[in-house]
Amino acid sequence: MDAVAGSPLGWLCAGVTVLFGVTLLCTAKRNLMEKANVLVWSLLPASLGLLCVAPLGAGGGLGVFCATYLLSSLYLGGRVLLPVGDKAVLITGSDTGIGHALAKYLDKLGFVVFAGVLNVNGPGAEELKQTCSQRLSLLQLDITSATQVKEAYVKVSEKVKNTGLWGVVNNAGILGFPADGELLPLSMYRQCMEVNFFGAVTVSKTFLPLLRKSQGRLVNMSSMAGGIPLPRYAAYGASKAALSMFSGVMRQELSKWGIKVAAIHPSGFRTGIQGTSDLWDKHEKELMEKLPADTRQAYGEDYLLGLRSYLLRIPTYCDADLSPVLAAVLHALLAKRPRALYTPGKGACVLLCIFCYFPLWFYDFFISKLMNLSQGR
Repeated sequence: MDAVAGSPLGWLCAGVTVLFGVTLLCTAKRNLMEKANVLVWSLLPASLGLLCVAPLGAGGGLGVFCATYLLSSLYLGGRVLLPVGDKAVLITGSDTGIGHALAKYLDKLGFVVFAGVLNVNGPGAEELKQTCSQRLSLLQLDITSATQVKEAYVKVSEKVKNTGLWGVVNNAGILGFPADGELLPLSMYRQCMEVNFFGAVTVSKTFLPLLRKSQGRLVNMSSMAGGIPLPRYAAYGASKAALSMFSGVMRQELSKWGIKVAAIHPSGFRTGIQGTSDLWDKHEKELMEKLPADTRQAYGEDYLLGLRSYLLRIPTYCDADLSPVLAAVLHALLAKRPRALYTPGKGACVLLCIFCYFPLWFYDFFISKLMNLSQGR
């Protein structure tokens, strides 16, 4: 072993390891646990490479070193976070839910936050004023209004100036009224697409010049329903699937400017996206009024009346702790090598894997049983 350590291979492994470790330690957050983690993964390639020299020879040891070095680089590159510094981030849909929690979270970490809200005088906006620092700026931002998006761009560009905007988080979205695709009026499909897809595209296109200046991040809040088919989410799921595909294409096209794009596919979280009882009444009335008589007869009155009870039960199956989603967005914003897709929450990754790798009949059977359980059958 001493002879190996003093050989050219040993010196090569040691030199690359030291350079690799020092570089990562300089970029790692000032946290003892993280620095210890970096040191372990930095020393692993050299250790394995040297240990394999005896049984495999110098060439085999070098091969093991290179392979382990590559894996360590990929692993640590995904874990090391860039410093917050004076990075500025725009978040849409900050009145409630994930957007509201994310605005508070990023403000606490030291980001310059631009919180876009549907009502700048509403309770959500007022709470952000009272609880967040002076770095946070509220923006009146209905993402379906081209005028308000342009006005927000002017205000943000005036504040960030030549620095550019580090991140845009397209979070604003609506659920609509969960019901079978045949039952939903076309207006519901159009509304979901207008907010969940076209609104996000409008914001992205408008703010891309500022992201290009900073070589920043575009983060799109999609949904588990945007990656897998779920009964009763035809309108919502289709709009989120469109957003996910948009994210993938933008990731490819914007990479030449150093802009990184990520899509977040959360599972069920309690965000209030289902809306208020007044909104349910409006959607239910619209659905019932436009329902053809033969369709009403085919589904039956009991089934139609049960749609609202399903909507009321949604929160009971959702997680109130939003921290997995917040952590995913933070990683997408600051990771040296962010992932293209994040699946925070219970079951999101599992269901996606079942859909991608199992026969479709099995997925359909599994989802039908799961949905029947959530519907109280």
